[in-house]
Amino acid sequence: MSETENKKTFSKKYIAIVIAAAIISGGLVEGLNFVGNGLSAKAGNSITVTGQARTNAIADNAVWNLNIQESSPQVATAVAKVDSSVKALSKYLTDGGIPITGIEVGGVSTNAVPQYLNGNPTGKILAYQAYQNVTVRSKNVNLIKSLSNGFGTLLQTGVNINNGGPQFYVSNLAALRPQLLADAMVDAKLRAQSITKAVGSKLGPVLAVTSGPVQVTAPDSVDTSAGGMYDTTTIPKTVTVTVSVSFKVSK
Repeated sequence: MSETENKKTFSKKYIAIVIAAAIISGGLVEGLNFVGNGLSAKAGNSITVTGQARTNAIADNAVWNLNIQESSPQVATAVAKVDSSVKALSKYLTDGGIPITGIEVGGVSTNAVPQYLNGNPTGKILAYQAYQNVTVRSKNVNLIKSLSNGFGTLLQTGVNINNGGPQFYVSNLAALRPQLLADAMVDAKLRAQSITKAVGSKLGPVLAVTSGPVQVTAPDSVDTSAGGMYDTTTIPKTVTVTVSVSFKVSK
């Protein structure tokens, strides 16, 4: 075969390859456009919004944990001092209006305080410490709060009592949750309607719903937690729930 014929054959093959590549490339582009449009349509036919609802609540249950701690060179003396402090505490509580049935006294615990010299124990005991826990339970939350606020008068008598403050709880939280969830759903729908209306779309049925944790906070607080929050320091509270709702959207 002559050189001229070889060139013609190569030229024809090259043109065929270019044409085939163009056809394949065009097909890929068209196919990718089709897939892209399909994914876009699938992703764009729903909307997810967050709805929120809240209400005010009043704590109706109080738990007050107190710890009595005394020390002495003799263990018996330390235990006796704790017993005396527990009696003084019980009198303060009952005189203040707490029934004896609302006061739970735990057992006495003791431990030795060893002596150290240059970081090494000497084998001697410096003192003995005695501990006893007292738990107060009451539905009269305002009375508990008043007794806690006036606790300084008892401490002035010389007793050694650790007071971390009472904790206040809402007992009907489970009863509040259903209505709050319903209100949060209404809020979510209103938000979704506002968004879809602004872009000229129509809101369809609910596709999925996820409820968030209940947040029990002090009034006007903005604190939240991913696992839910429960503030126990205040009597008045705000209970908040959220829902994440996906709606179908159409043109």
